[in-house]
Order: sequence, then structure tokens, then C-alpha cells
Amino acid sequence: MQDNRELLSEDELALIHALQLRPRASWTELGAALGVDPVTAARRWQRLNGRGAAWVGTSPGPRLLELICTAYLEIACAAGRATTVAAELARHPHLLTLERVAGGHHIWATVGTGDLAAMSRYTLDVLPAIPHITDVRAHLITHLFTEGGDWRIDALAPDQRTQLVTPSARPPSARDRNRVTDLDRDLLAALAHDGRTSYAALASVLGAGTATVKRRMDELTRLGLLRFRCDFARPLGGWPVAVTFRASVPAADIQRIGHALVALPQTRNCAAVSGPHNLVLQASLHSVADVLRFESRLTAEHPELDIAERLVTLRHEKLLGHVLDPQGRSIAVVVPDIWSEPGIRC
Repeated sequence: MQDNRELLSEDELALIHALQLRPRASWTELGAALGVDPVTAARRWQRLNGRGAAWVGTSPGPRLLELICTAYLEIACAAGRATTVAAELARHPHLLTLERVAGGHHIWATVGTGDLAAMSRYTLDVLPAIPHITDVRAHLITHLFTEGGDWRIDALAPDQRTQLVTPSARPPSARDRNRVTDLDRDLLAALAHDGRTSYAALASVLGAGTATVKRRMDELTRLGLLRFRCDFARPLGGWPVAVTFRASVPAADIQRIGHALVALPQTRNCAAVSGPHNLVLQASLHSVADVLRFESRLTAEHPELDIAERLVTLRHEKLLGHVLDPQGRSIAVVVPDIWSEPGIRC
């Protein structure tokens, strides 16, 4: 079988790191930080994005996460049917991220809905009715310490990172509107395909003025309802291993330990969840051998952390709406729509 893996170069990784820091920065700003001209920076991105190796998308901001309901799901399938089920689930707008894992359950997923009632309908009624699904277990996220958009690769020098630091925005006030309107949903849908879409192009799609689109996007970002993030095919960039740890932590220690874990460079997601194992930690690693080394470090530094299960991802099928190929490249987009009524939608 032909190996079609084209590993990312150091220059490409540097550009990805720059876009992790400033996902919508101009090519002039990015080129200045990278020491190349704007045309070179733009051409490099077009090549990366064109082959699905990297993309800029959106994710819920911290304030939005307080307004919606999110959960991790363990989904078991009938023997030999996990591939069929994963393909079906990848089409669901509520199912944001989908991983095939080594463990008792076949699928580990991240799902978002407008409220707890919708989450109940999705996990109790919709999913169990799908052919070949034999078990669904939901772990509600009660607090997210960090999410994947905060994870950074280490490809830029300190002075380059300094050039891309974003000034702190004015914190939202109690009078600021924190609900998501129909126009906002249309805006988020457009940005799901390409988070770097220009204001003019967005205005054309939405039938609104360019100034209106820019003003609302700036407001959504400032209010913590919207975030931009740069993702890439991790197996091609040197992070082929993703692992999920489910752990139990004394309630009195969970805030302290959760904040300590997010400081680790391997940490991609960390959340407090419902159930007997009340902490979930997801990490990106360079090799399978790193799983044991990382776990040993966690337990040595935090003796209160009782790791009950570690799930190694065999394949990422979907990442925040982007359907992935076996090498982690984006091949399609299923626009997330957490506000719609849960059900199957192509």
C-alpha cells in the first residue's frame, strides 16, 4: 500500500504555531513574525490548507460553555459495526469530536447541546435508537479547565511569540448581551468552514454589512462566546498519539489539580465531569511509550490523582466538526449546531 503521508516541515509547523496564537492575523503580521514576506506566508498556508493538513476553525468561548450543556460519551457498538456507527455519528451536528479508542467502549465522543433537556433527548432517545449501538454512557462536563484550542506546539522562538501576543480585551460587563442570535448562528456556520474567511465574504454570505459582521464578531469574541483556533493533522506533525485519562480526585483537590494539569505542555483538554471518575484529561503525545511515562509523572506529582482508565485513540474520526482521514487531515466539514433539536441530520 502506498504511504501518502507528507510530514509537516519546520516552516509549516512554525506557521501553524503562529496561527494558534493569532488565528486571524494578517499575512503581513504573520510574515513579520516568521521572517518571510506576506506572499510566502499566504502561499505556505494555501498549500497546507489545500491538502487538509491544517485549518482555522472556531470553538465555543468560555462564556458560551457556561450557557450550554457539554458531555463526554462512551459509545459501545456491536461486533464489527464500529466503523458503520462512526460514519453515521460523524454526520451529527451535536457530536463535535469523535475518536475510535482502545478500550471497553469503541467510541469516545464530545457532544454539545443547548441545554440539559436536549442532552437527555440526544443520549437517552436518539443515540440508543441508532442501529448497532449497544451502550451509551454520558459524563456531563461540570467545569472545563482548558480545551483543545489552548494547546500549543513549540515551533516559534520567544521573540516570535512576543510579536504575536494579542492585547487584553476589555472584560465584558454585566450589561453585555450574552445570548446567541440567529444571525450569530449563521455567522458561526460560515466560520466553521474557514475561520479566516474575510469580513467582506462573510457579509456577502449573510446578507449583512461588512461593518455589522466585524462588529458582531468582535463582540462575540470579547464576550467569550466565540474563539478561533488553528488545528492540524497531528500524526503528520509529530503528535500521532492521543490519550484520554479518566481519574478520580477528592472534591477538595479537583480545582487545584485541574489548574496544575493544564499547565503541562501535553495537556489538550482537562475537565471536571459527573460520575465516580470526576476528572478527564486528554493529552497529545509523541509515542505510545510516552503514555506510561506521562501517567507516571501525573501520579508522582499528584498522589491524590487516582487514574482509573486510559484510552488510547486509534483514530480521530472528527474534530470540532471537521471529518478527518486516517492521517488526521480534514476532508469534510459538518457544521456544528448545538442549538438545533437533537436528531440525525446530514
